[in-house]
Formats: sequence, structure tokens, C-alpha cells
Amino acid sequence: MNPNWPTAELDPVRRLRVMAAGLHAVMYAEAHVDLPMADMWAVASDLEGELPHLVPTLRAFHCQPLSGDRQSAWAYGPLGHRARFDVRLRTGWCLMQSRHVVGGMAAVPEGSGTRFAVLGGLRRPWSVPVQRALRPLGHSRGLLMVERAARRAAIRRSLKPA
Repeated sequence: MNPNWPTAELDPVRRLRVMAAGLHAVMYAEAHVDLPMADMWAVASDLEGELPHLVPTLRAFHCQPLSGDRQSAWAYGPLGHRARFDVRLRTGWCLMQSRHVVGGMAAVPEGSGTRFAVLGGLRRPWSVPVQRALRPLGHSRGLLMVERAARRAAIRRSLKPA
């Protein structure tokens, strides 16, 4: 390793951005949200309770803790299809992978709010041209997911006892 190279690790949002580029992900979006990171991450990390509200094609998501930041999960779609996911979840970082799909969320404090990012894509090499063609739609869908997460976080914040 070259001692002149910076050794700082990428923050979670930058890491997710790099993953999206490497996967040629159909969906990647990030935005500044004017809510504290703790509020945004309370929504993002509540996979069973909140993920079905954030992802329209998801009816339920059931997690089973494994060890450390690892979980096993089952995703259920509205038409009865299901998929098993390996999940890595820690503050500011969530990566969910099945045989065919990868999804993720990341957050970092930014000013008085939070920089929040979402990722969705296919893990198959043949999907790259399709994902590239659908990326404009994927970006707008990603921004909608960020908006949904912010709305859910604002609702939770308003329900907290004073």
C-alpha cells in the first residue's frame, strides 16, 4: 500500500454511490433531508415495519438476526412471490442481497439534517443494458423512496412524546 494514499474510509452514502455505479444499478438516488439522522435511520433500520411502506412492490419483509450486523430475511411480494435476502444492517448502512436483487440504504449527517441514499438493482450481468435504459425512471423512483422515508420519519417524530 502506498503510504501517500489517503486511508480514510468512504462514508456510507459514498460507499452506496460507488456500489450503484459498479452494479450499473437501475435505481440510485440521494438527497438532503431536513431531519436528524437518528429520525431517518429509525425508519430505514426498521426493515420489518417500514420497508413495505417504502418499496411499493413489497408486501412484507421478515428478518431473523444472525450475528453482529448480519440478518437473514424473507421478502414477500403482493402476488405471492418471495425471496431470501442476506442483510447487513448497522447505523447509517443497510445492504440487502438476494440471488437476483440488491437493495440498500445509507445515511450520514449533513448540516442540520441528513444525506439519505437508496439503491436498487439486479445482480445479473445480462441486466446491465436494461438497468442502464431504465435508470431515469429508477432515479425518480429512488427520489420517491427518499421522500417516503422522510415522510415516515416526520410522522414518527411528531408522535414522540415531548
